[in-house]
Amino acid sequence: MKIDGVFSGGGIKGLAFVGAYQVLEERGYQFKRLAGTSAGSIVAAMIAAGYNAEEMYHELNSLDANQILDNKRSIFPFKFIKWLPIYWRLGLYTGQALEDWISERLKKKGVKTFGDLPPGVLRVVASDLTNGSIVILPDDLHKYDIPFESFPVAKAIRMSCSLPYFFEPVLLKTNKGKIIIVDGGVLSNFPMWLFDKENVKKRRPVLGLKLSPDYQSIPPNEINNALQMFEALFTTMMDAHDARYISRKHEKNIVFIPTDGIVATEFTLTDAKKQELVNIGREQTIKFLKKWTY
Repeated sequence: MKIDGVFSGGGIKGLAFVGAYQVLEERGYQFKRLAGTSAGSIVAAMIAAGYNAEEMYHELNSLDANQILDNKRSIFPFKFIKWLPIYWRLGLYTGQALEDWISERLKKKGVKTFGDLPPGVLRVVASDLTNGSIVILPDDLHKYDIPFESFPVAKAIRMSCSLPYFFEPVLLKTNKGKIIIVDGGVLSNFPMWLFDKENVKKRRPVLGLKLSPDYQSIPPNEINNALQMFEALFTTMMDAHDARYISRKHEKNIVFIPTDGIVATEFTLTDAKKQELVNIGREQTIKFLKKWTY
């Protein structure tokens, strides 16, 4: 059965999507169109490029943090000093190694630019901080006078994954100057609205996969200090827009995958923790499909 799929952000927790994809593939579901933010954009792009569940598991499970965390060498001798350049670079890691890693995976399937994919098969969400707007790639590239056919898919994924202060923003060169692009989760961490719109007949069933409990089960933020306030502020930025859109009607089409206790940037997970995430994705998807009606 052909469906459209939307994958949320969530950093390393996106390994849970592999387990979900395994189950969907086993049950005969095939994705016709895909959309994703941050970690979800990686999974969506790999599926769009032609990766099956076993191949994706091999690639993501063998990912080493050292392959993608490419902090620039500092002239300062003390570890804590390495945080100072963030003031100018705006990120602890450059993000180029992440883009290179994604590019290598996509090239294995013959995909380099959006022109190598069928039209409309993949949409990736990023955030334009310069103009204060959500960017849908490749759809919105024309607004920057950039042809989508020659734009690298891996660069779009890097834009969507550029978690503020963790990865450096991507500077997009346009005819109107440089545009600062960061993680799509800043403005829409779960872009279900791309395919499932109110009062618009869907072409086919739309399935969302979100790395969190359902919205009714999310506990309120506890704010007792400045650090907790910053965490709550960032969480609100990521989820408020999407939570406002998603109603009970949409929730019945979403696989909620709770991944409590694992931090999105915890790239040094043990093999056991990685397998635990995959298993959680499998279990929640199996449970969801037992009652899914579309």
